[in-house]
Amino acid sequence: MSPRQSPAAQTVAAARPVRVIDNDWIELPDGVRLAIRIWLPDDAEAHPVSAILDSVPYRKSDGTAIGDADWGTYFAAHGFAYARVDLRGSGDSSGILEDEYTEQEQRDAEQVIAWLSDRPWCTRAVGMIGVSWGGFAALQMAARHPDQLRGVVAIHASDDRYADDVHYVGGCVSAMDMSQWATSMLAYLNQPPDPQVVGDGWRQAWLERLNGAKAFIEPWLGHQRRDAYWQQGSACEDYGAIRCPVFAVGGWSDGYRDMVFRMVEHVRSPVRGLIGPWGHTSPEHGAPGPAIGFLQECVRFFAASLDGAQNGFFEEPRLVTYMQDPVAPAGTYAERPGRWVADPSWPSPAVESWMHSLGPESLDEVGAGATAAATVSRSLRGLQGTGVDGGVWCGDGSSADFALDQRPDDGASLCWDSAPLAERVELLGKAEAQLELSVDRPWTLVAVRVCDVAPDGRSTLVARGLLNLARREGHDRSVPMPVNEALVVRVPLQSTAYAIPAGHRIRLAVSNTYWPMAWPSPQPSTLTVLCGSRSLLSLPRRRPGEFDARLRPFEVAEHGTPLASEKQMVRDCGRRVRRELSTGAIELEFDWHGSRTRIIATGTEMGEENVTTYRIVEGDPLSATVICSVEVSLARPGWNTRTVATSTMTSDAERFLVTTTLDAFDENVRIHARTYTHHFPRDGT
Repeated sequence: MSPRQSPAAQTVAAARPVRVIDNDWIELPDGVRLAIRIWLPDDAEAHPVSAILDSVPYRKSDGTAIGDADWGTYFAAHGFAYARVDLRGSGDSSGILEDEYTEQEQRDAEQVIAWLSDRPWCTRAVGMIGVSWGGFAALQMAARHPDQLRGVVAIHASDDRYADDVHYVGGCVSAMDMSQWATSMLAYLNQPPDPQVVGDGWRQAWLERLNGAKAFIEPWLGHQRRDAYWQQGSACEDYGAIRCPVFAVGGWSDGYRDMVFRMVEHVRSPVRGLIGPWGHTSPEHGAPGPAIGFLQECVRFFAASLDGAQNGFFEEPRLVTYMQDPVAPAGTYAERPGRWVADPSWPSPAVESWMHSLGPESLDEVGAGATAAATVSRSLRGLQGTGVDGGVWCGDGSSADFALDQRPDDGASLCWDSAPLAERVELLGKAEAQLELSVDRPWTLVAVRVCDVAPDGRSTLVARGLLNLARREGHDRSVPMPVNEALVVRVPLQSTAYAIPAGHRIRLAVSNTYWPMAWPSPQPSTLTVLCGSRSLLSLPRRRPGEFDARLRPFEVAEHGTPLASEKQMVRDCGRRVRRELSTGAIELEFDWHGSRTRIIATGTEMGEENVTTYRIVEGDPLSATVICSVEVSLARPGWNTRTVATSTMTSDAERFLVTTTLDAFDENVRIHARTYTHHFPRDGT
């Protein structure tokens, strides 16, 4: 996904004077030219420096130019070159970008790394950094280990393209993100190259880009199981291939936090992990807060990994996380209360599995009370609107990112509550539910939530997980459930760090619907859970450790100098729910990004409208509909372009149906129009 950088006004004085190469060209063997912007210490030719690369498709000349300058000026002032390259088929680069994270993209990145290492101002050592796509690219290149790559900082990224991205969650099709992100990328990628960079041929290059445009939804829904398509570009396929140091960074409000635990556990080269309260933005901006001096940490990492500095970076605990104090449920938080904790390794010796069994109504600590017989069962025929109050999978600090009070969803789920806690309990890591269950349909799903229930009844979401029951034997296969036959399944939950106070209860909530995070099963189903010793909840209980008190405090956030800009328009975006009481229809509107911003130096005005509507009718899973509309514009005197992408995604019992349109306008004259129509057989979903 795309980073939404919001550089703060605070800057720091440059340690070294900085100059900028606004554009240079990298010629690839197949004739494609990649456009690159570089920030350098002014004396780099006399005193060569190591290079740091961010490799993304989000347009260096305008789209991310404001935030790129923030990072570029900071790293150059601290003794590194910082380079921002447009991927082939994006921004000012030529060629066609046919999909995300392709083998071709990775071969191109190897060429870029080699090109940077050969510059006269470079020491031949290259690092990579990036938020989201750039973080994915950094991990992928670490797994390909070109000789010149000496260290990577991966922020809000994943090492598992299938199980841990915007396409599938627990093997379930992501109604929330898959279509929305595919439509957004169709609009973003099919903006024109900048005439001030590429010259008079910009319009012809734009038409070639438009004519070669691919709808990313085609490969994403064309591969509903974890096959070779998803294995390519997933660094988790071979952690041993990662040979350079890694700084893995995540946020508890972000969707990609689990990557940090896996990297710290499995990578054998020097690695450190950091997880704060943040959403999908760089930690020096801290949304939600607290922000930290993250760029200082990156400078320490790159000094150690690229330049061999003995600064103690890798002598500190391998995993530093933010233990979140309890909060009342709310759609947004400016800052999360809590404290930083440290673990020398992962799995941590300070974390144990805290086991609970499911009684007829209660959640019972194993060894602390009687367990119900396995003949006791509870059944649920799910409501299609369950999950509407669940917030987002991947927050970015926007309003209404967080889950609301969970009592409405709890009331539509099977729930088990613990006794009031005798003392505060801190959780860190992944919970897992083991459920003995049966269903009356072969294709269905299960959603599991853990909530913090206050004495006054407020229910705050702590962690959740999904499982497409056809994927219970592995995400690489589709195995229908035997009808009305009990099986034991395991549902891992997304990792968390959360402190539950004394006097509060822990609630386990189980449902067989969860809209719009999971596309609904083709038929309404009844889920039956058997209580007893085979239905268990494992929680990762953490004891305070000796490293907590010895943690080095983070410095105050510092910034470089972002490009001067002014907001022309910022709409109050967010999420709205509408219910039609006569029909049972529920509509959730996600107004993600309504804004216009002008870059003062170039006079370029960037605009975006990005709205998605999720609609479902109670009792009818086949009514599920996702409608996306994305419009992006670029304008300055003598240049005025718009690119518009829309999509509608529906399904019947056998197929997913997606219709996508792409239109482009030059000076309000439509120069391109195309409609893509796709039908995908439902593969166990």
